[in-house]
Amino acid sequence: MRYRCWSFTASALILGMLGMALAQQKSSSDSEYITQALSAAPESVAKEAAVVRMDDKGNMKTLREGKNGFTCMIIVKDRMCSDANSMQFFHAMMTHAAPTDKVGMSYMLQGDNGASNTDPYATGKTATNHWIVTGPHIMITGTAAKSLGYTEAKDPDPAKPYMMWAGTPYEHAMIPVGPVK
Repeated sequence: MRYRCWSFTASALILGMLGMALAQQKSSSDSEYITQALSAAPESVAKEAAVVRMDDKGNMKTLREGKNGFTCMIIVKDRMCSDANSMQFFHAMMTHAAPTDKVGMSYMLQGDNGASNTDPYATGKTATNHWIVTGPHIMITGTAAKSLGYTEAKDPDPAKPYMMWAGTPYEHAMIPVGPVK
């Protein structure tokens, strides 16, 4: 079954990040964008992954078809490469819907620029939203991720596995695989 992941990512980018994403999109050619997006995953995954990008009208455009079920993209400045189940999970979060129970996986091997560890909808750091920056990592989504037993602390050590957005329907495992840059 071929997955059309672009529809999942479109709502994620449109909700709360459209302006910044569009500004970032204009700053690089499609070729540069593809190279950057693919850097989120190991080479063995990236070589057959799809790549999507938002156009200047807010529509998701497939720059490269995939063959392995993974889709890579850049959301604002964060590079992510996700399987179909993880794409469904994050689409549900962005649309305030119930997430899939299916186990999913996302690579973010370039790390991230930070996010609230307690509020899935926070768009910036505040004194109370437990902002956390994680280096290169993978994310495990779906109900099974909750059984891993990782800390649910609001301010965990980002060099060790932890649960992000603990206690929300969008709780998922963050598993560091390298140091914070």
